Amino acid sequence: MTKELAKTYDPAAIEKKWYDFWEENGHFNAEINPDKPPYSIVIPPPNVTGELHMGHAIQHAIHDLVVRWKRMQGFETLCLPGMDHAGIATQMKVEQELLEVEGKNRYDLGRDAMLDRIWQWKEKYGDAIYRQLRQLGASYDWRWERFTLDEEYIEAVLQAFEHFAEKGWIYRGTRMINWCPQCRTVISDLETEEREVAGHLWHIRYPAQEGTLQVTVATTRPETMLGDTAVAVHPNDDRWREAIGLQVKLPLMDRTIPIVADEYADPELGSGAVKVTPAHDPNDYELGLRHDLAQIQVIGFDGVMTEAAGRFAGLDRYEAREAVVAALKAEGLLEKIEDHQHAVPHHDKCGTVVEPLPMEQWFMNMKEIAAKVRPVLVQQDIQYAPDRFRHYAIEWLDQIRDWALSRQIWWGHRIPAWYCTHCSADGLSVMGDLDREQALSEGNFRVSVAAGAKPVVSVAKPEACAECGGQDWVQDPDVLDTWFSSALWPFATLGWPQRRDALEYFYPTDLMITARDILYLWVLRMAMTSLEFVEQIPFKTVLVHPTILTQDGRRMSKSLGTGLNPLDLVARYGADATRYCLLAQAGA
Repeated sequence: MTKELAKTYDPAAIEKKWYDFWEENGHFNAEINPDKPPYSIVIPPPNVTGELHMGHAIQHAIHDLVVRWKRMQGFETLCLPGMDHAGIATQMKVEQELLEVEGKNRYDLGRDAMLDRIWQWKEKYGDAIYRQLRQLGASYDWRWERFTLDEEYIEAVLQAFEHFAEKGWIYRGTRMINWCPQCRTVISDLETEEREVAGHLWHIRYPAQEGTLQVTVATTRPETMLGDTAVAVHPNDDRWREAIGLQVKLPLMDRTIPIVADEYADPELGSGAVKVTPAHDPNDYELGLRHDLAQIQVIGFDGVMTEAAGRFAGLDRYEAREAVVAALKAEGLLEKIEDHQHAVPHHDKCGTVVEPLPMEQWFMNMKEIAAKVRPVLVQQDIQYAPDRFRHYAIEWLDQIRDWALSRQIWWGHRIPAWYCTHCSADGLSVMGDLDREQALSEGNFRVSVAAGAKPVVSVAKPEACAECGGQDWVQDPDVLDTWFSSALWPFATLGWPQRRDALEYFYPTDLMITARDILYLWVLRMAMTSLEFVEQIPFKTVLVHPTILTQDGRRMSKSLGTGLNPLDLVARYGADATRYCLLAQAGA
């Protein structure tokens, strides 16, 4: 019996038929097989914040090309799939949906109910993401699927935190952080995006407390002047030598501030004098520490002016800007306004302008663990393609700063630190108008070690307090930065710390395929944790693939809404044609 071939090729029917056949018959499966050499890749886990875009498609096309090739060469080839919980990005998406559909926020639901909603989101989009990967033809061993909030993975994350704390690398302290008023959480430097903004330079006169002296300072953020605690001039600037130590009147506020000498002030810029706002600028914060200046926070964590802002309290920070400028004009203290193009940091997830604020957080000292990675890169034990990214990585390690670990959200790995409600009472402050007992039980409180909180780091809830013998404990309300858990990905997915058989056979992995934007956020941190916990490199080669941009030059991102669904192309041309096109453009 003969069957006439179709006149046109129908990729959808053919590709699904053969993919299902391959998966059902175990052709993607990898086992611990002493008779064959292993080859392993753990995929960069996509975030549960929507569906995949073309940037993911190029990455997974390269993954699949490599693993199919290695299978044909006779390697026992594992390509391990998984997903990341993506703390801030995922919670932000669910909060947006909650507000649009029900007019509620997370506090209306409460912590447990909100987490239930986010788990529902994960189930919905997790299924969609895996379905897309299958339609793209990704020949992964789905039996190994991992998620960063799986029970075993949670245990690995908490043990890692406890280990770092025992080594003295993790601490709680106050530093200048990046705060997102929209997401109401700390974000790292690497999660900020500098955007060019057409703004202004406002030149403001600060009259002397006595005499005719006037100091003119320029600022792009006049609302922050309400929190100024000094004016700084360069010690070698002859124009201001006699003024050092004098007091000037802070416009619009009933107080005076000193003129201090500091080399941070650039005599070549403008008048050579700069306003100093230690609570709202990273450089001013450091200058303030050098001169023991007060930190007056005039912008709150909600982006609204605080009581310290005087008559401007209660205004949104941008409303306050307009009001301050108007008041300065009315008092004749606004010398001039200039147009000014400058870079402003935005949160890369929600696009909100970041507010630098001093805040108590959990931090990790990175010096010792980073020192373990540097020689590995110098000796090229981990290869980079292209190699220039290895040099960039070394430079980043040489300038590494402490890592702000805590995030003021609910979706993620809750920090394993505990507080005796009796001994730490003064350091646990309730948020809003909630009943104290309810707020503590639901995690709606802030922690201040400076005010008396005494954290006990432990994976398990402590039994009796060593100081008072009490047994009433509350857990730290914050969760860990998503990248802390992701840093364990290559070895935690293979069973660390519980199981060792797969780890011994498939580790270190052979290849890490990634985009350049997470080389520091993720790739280097994986190297750090792997050398610390497994005493091996996590992968032998890092392949940095090209970045696919939108027509207007922005990166494709699910959370930014600039992503394209690769299945639109697959539906039109088929997975093979789509993958071939992407691989050809990537030079694979």
